Amino acid sequence: MHGCLSQLGELTDKGRETTLALGERLRHLYVDQLGFMPKIISDADMIYLRATPMARALDSVQQTFIGMYPLSARTASFPPPTIITRAPADETLFPNESNCQRFSQLSRAFAQRTADRYSPRVAVDSHPRLSGIMDTVNSTLAHGPKTRLPSAFYDPKGRDVIEKIGTEEWFSGYTESEEYRKLGIGALVGDIVGRMVGSAEGSGSDGLLEVAGVEGDLGKGRGGEGSIKLALSGCHDTTLAATLSSLGAFEGEKWPPYTSHLAIELFKDPWAKTEPKKPAEAAPRQSFLGSSRKSTKPSAIIIRKPVQNFTAEEKAKLQGYYVRMRYNDRPVIVPGCKLPGKHLEGDESFCTLEAFKAIADKYTPRIWTEACTQGLDEPAFPSSPEPAGY
Repeated sequence: MHGCLSQLGELTDKGRETTLALGERLRHLYVDQLGFMPKIISDADMIYLRATPMARALDSVQQTFIGMYPLSARTASFPPPTIITRAPADETLFPNESNCQRFSQLSRAFAQRTADRYSPRVAVDSHPRLSGIMDTVNSTLAHGPKTRLPSAFYDPKGRDVIEKIGTEEWFSGYTESEEYRKLGIGALVGDIVGRMVGSAEGSGSDGLLEVAGVEGDLGKGRGGEGSIKLALSGCHDTTLAATLSSLGAFEGEKWPPYTSHLAIELFKDPWAKTEPKKPAEAAPRQSFLGSSRKSTKPSAIIIRKPVQNFTAEEKAKLQGYYVRMRYNDRPVIVPGCKLPGKHLEGDESFCTLEAFKAIADKYTPRIWTEACTQGLDEPAFPSSPEPAGY
């Protein structure tokens, strides 16, 4: 067999082209148009890079980073960037059915409900499964006529039906069940919101403590960076749809196309009165060799504390900050952010950070691995509606 063929699940040359182009678009927006990110960087310590253990996810985040910061936009001494990965058992960058027993129960129950709903007219749980056929059709459409299946697979009406069923099978649980949201994507959403809150309070919990540091001295980038400005994560279509569905922002959408992306942006109102950020405290840390070095330790982390338990002083740290989501360059609105006082006046797509966190808090697990082992004997479906996005 010729060595140029991609292995199962790997990013193809077409995938590399489109993710590179995504990085170039991000550079045009955040560097050229907005001036938010610098034109040239000497290290990547202001950028939080993460990927799932799948090779295609790592390739995707690498290509996107290269598109945003090609060699011509890096100094000659640019060191290798830090890309965070986790062991498969701890991975929350996608709905981890294989390593979360209770979520596996829930996902099978919702998938079976969809199969029963459309049987016998449509064999959802066929072999291969209907969603697998959809993946194959979409793959061939993305890679040109030489990869095409027989023409019957591309009937527009048939494809619409398949996508509708596939979206219901995989993502309806997020819109109906708080437990499904919590176990499927809540840990990731909690991490994202936590980094935004960490940025607002200046605690170092924006991701800087994970990616920055020289010889064990954490909390400061190699170029003197004191905060994270951008995060790029190489994830999956199920990650994007689950995140949007859990926030009530995926209604009526089709299955995410290839190289889809979700931008979750944090804005600060320049005229709003906000609490001044306090520098994080330095605390001694023991290295594995026994020598003591300094690491940055936030003095009062509020990232995982529910908003309803905030003090007035803690709530004040979030004032003047807004969150906007853009799915494939199109703003989307979280239903709960439409309420009075929950968004920027005149634009419902700009949700207050406090309101956004309050919505995410409801399905952010305290300890995801523990939550995965609880409720194994409970019914899979909630006794009453638990709508997403509120």
